Amino acid sequence: MSAILTTTPKQDGFRMPAEHEPQEQVWMAWPTREDNWREKGQYAQQEFIDVASAIAQFTPVTFIVGANHFQSARMALPGSIRLIEIPSDDCWMRDIGATYVVNDKGERRANSWEFNAWGGKLDGLYDSWEQDNAVAQSMAEVTQDLVYQAPLILEGGSIHVDGEGTLFTTEECLLHPSRNPHLSKEDIEALLISYLNVDKVIWLKNGLFNDETNGHIDNILHVIRPGVVAITVCDDPSDPQYAISQDALKVLKETTDAKGRSLDIIQLPLPGPLFVSEEETKNLTKSAYMNRQAGERLAASYANFLICNQGVVFPLLDEKTDQKAQQILQAAFPDHQVIGVPARNILLGGGNIHCITQQVPKKQSI
Repeated sequence: MSAILTTTPKQDGFRMPAEHEPQEQVWMAWPTREDNWREKGQYAQQEFIDVASAIAQFTPVTFIVGANHFQSARMALPGSIRLIEIPSDDCWMRDIGATYVVNDKGERRANSWEFNAWGGKLDGLYDSWEQDNAVAQSMAEVTQDLVYQAPLILEGGSIHVDGEGTLFTTEECLLHPSRNPHLSKEDIEALLISYLNVDKVIWLKNGLFNDETNGHIDNILHVIRPGVVAITVCDDPSDPQYAISQDALKVLKETTDAKGRSLDIIQLPLPGPLFVSEEETKNLTKSAYMNRQAGERLAASYANFLICNQGVVFPLLDEKTDQKAQQILQAAFPDHQVIGVPARNILLGGGNIHCITQQVPKKQSI
């Protein structure tokens, strides 16, 4: 077991690198949960494979899977993708995996946050999350990194950093009563500063409309590079997303980052709106926590993409807006290859490409 450190990353001179910085590998988890993934996950599994195959063009991919599904996953996955037997309760590696920090001496360590299935007993999405909560520690053992045990319930999808001292998050998620009700906004900000070694926290009020993660930042905003962000916008004033995005734009336009820069804001179109079909609610195990209803609005967003070394992998969600999203992302990443992957079945599970991936940064000395 990786040693648990008693200091903090800030004390030790470690910071969370941005997603656009060099990566050693990307981790994912195999989808099998039958109350979330229809037909025992077969549709989602194919999309996970397609996402992994796209990422693997640029960055090595590691999957985790429980013992009961190891052989079937190994048969389904390309041979070039590493598979490790580590159990989890579901497959949202962004939220259950370790958040890595690095220093300028070529050293790397891992943060293990507390996880409670996006809300615990108050409004969590399942009633047992012990395996998920152990994944970050297991991940750090494989990557051979020391671990900070952060005293905060937090999912990786609720934070974005620019690598130069700025962190973006939402009040909707981090201040939600199902996470850390005993902590004030100032308390939470202090912990983010201590465990990610940032200098400034920029708070949006809300995340994407009807996002069951209580408004993760990664489903509405993405950091392109320092001083540049992409955000999902809506052109229809009657759509509930319109006011959310307008409020977010106002915050971003009126703030500066940790280095004092005004932000360059790239606007991504809103796909859809998209809704769950009758067919997509069939062959799901009944659950009191994840009750998928026909006609339910899906929290679909092109901001939920992954930067991976020389590539950007983004979700194809709506043929009316997919091409526009690709053109915008390609202009934002002129030195990257931008690849779209069909991801509706991932979306049906409650997230998308950024949510199902977690990067491990390269160790670099300066």
